[in-house]
Amino acid sequence: MTCPPRILVLPPRLTASARTLRATALRRGLRIVEATASAVPEGLGGPRWAEGIGCTGSDGHAVHLHAGPSFADVVAPALGIALLEAPADWLARLPRALTQRDIRATTIGEAYRLRRPAFVKSPNDKSISALVYADGSRLPGPDAVDPATVVLVSDVMTFSVEYRLHLLDGAVHAAGQYAEAGRLRLGPPDGDALAFGRDVLAAAGETLPSAIVVDVGRDDEGRWAVIEANAAWASGCYSADPDRALETVLRAAGPATALSPPDVDFVR
Repeated sequence: MTCPPRILVLPPRLTASARTLRATALRRGLRIVEATASAVPEGLGGPRWAEGIGCTGSDGHAVHLHAGPSFADVVAPALGIALLEAPADWLARLPRALTQRDIRATTIGEAYRLRRPAFVKSPNDKSISALVYADGSRLPGPDAVDPATVVLVSDVMTFSVEYRLHLLDGAVHAAGQYAEAGRLRLGPPDGDALAFGRDVLAAAGETLPSAIVVDVGRDDEGRWAVIEANAAWASGCYSADPDRALETVLRAAGPATALSPPDVDFVR
């Protein structure tokens, strides 16, 4: 029996990265479905789309997704897609040797009490703008955000160069530079960045899903640190090898029926 082509679902508005992954997926024989609204694309709903990668008949497709959290949260459940991401407090639980700064996971209600500058962000979405806030009074108020919303609060750290690492099955599968001195600047992966990525995996790989993106950086003093973890299905590939980045995306957002047992704990 011949398996039907895998499907990659994309949101209505494509970033440059999404266009790159679309071209790569088409070259590799995937079928592309681009939504015209923030809803399940027409013709993809129903249980037959959640049958997984096994070819149970002419309808047995494997559906994947590359999109932002808002679109993914609407579409993925209806298509039987399991979205993998790091635990909300993953960054806060890393040893200081990997972060070089104090980081804690708390609620935004607690963060209102901050009386010092701090970098505050949402762990796995964009509900809180990732910014340095002068103090807790500058955060979005309870009229805009539920005070129970989890945020990461960290010391302010400036990075001279930043890299994105696409991690797959416990290895750095693809990588590239995406920023220098706080500005977008694409480039090849640095050997030291790759080595630090392997150190992160050795120390904390078991606390991550099989497919994830981790950003790392080096400060002006030459110290390497983890910046953050991001869901591969919602992350740009920047200058990374698009074939390898796509492989990470496909694993990070694929049929729930194909999940490996260790990944079950990392489903969004």
